[in-house]
Amino acid sequence: MQSDTATEKLREKTVEKKYVYQGKILSVRCDDALRPDGKPCKREIVEHPGGVGILYVEDGKVLLVRQFRYAFSEVIYEIPAGKLERGEDPAAAGMRELSEEAGVEAKRLRHICTYYPTCGYSEEKIYLYEALGCRRGAAHPDEGEFLKTVYMPVEEVWKKIKSGEIKDSKTIIAVQAYLLDKK
Repeated sequence: MQSDTATEKLREKTVEKKYVYQGKILSVRCDDALRPDGKPCKREIVEHPGGVGILYVEDGKVLLVRQFRYAFSEVIYEIPAGKLERGEDPAAAGMRELSEEAGVEAKRLRHICTYYPTCGYSEEKIYLYEALGCRRGAAHPDEGEFLKTVYMPVEEVWKKIKSGEIKDSKTIIAVQAYLLDKK
């Protein structure tokens, strides 16, 4: 691990944050900053409150949702997930999303990992959990949320990841972590 001095030599300094857009879900800034060598630079940053994804496996089958994603104009497979409200506890948000999207109530969640999906220009963090001790109930999606739940064998999910049919990063990471834990 690098010493604090070595790490400090890599840091950039924010001079001024300039908001270009502030929306309901995200904000965009174009900051004036100084590189480690002291030269000025611009940094474009997307502010996002973060998200949470929940892996639930029952009898060797992964719970997935099929949902249209406007940005890609595709219906994709992904684990139940959702956006965090600013300051919201990720585990509480995960419990909520699992219940809303799939009607699954978990007794507890095990943290898998937290990752930065696009660290070059966004401060978004994704928190991944595995749901444990679950029971099924009725889904109650948010207004305007249209999705279909699917329970798919782990082996089939892995084949769809390898073939490129499953493209969602949180799903890929959660399933890979699950498979590594089972080895």
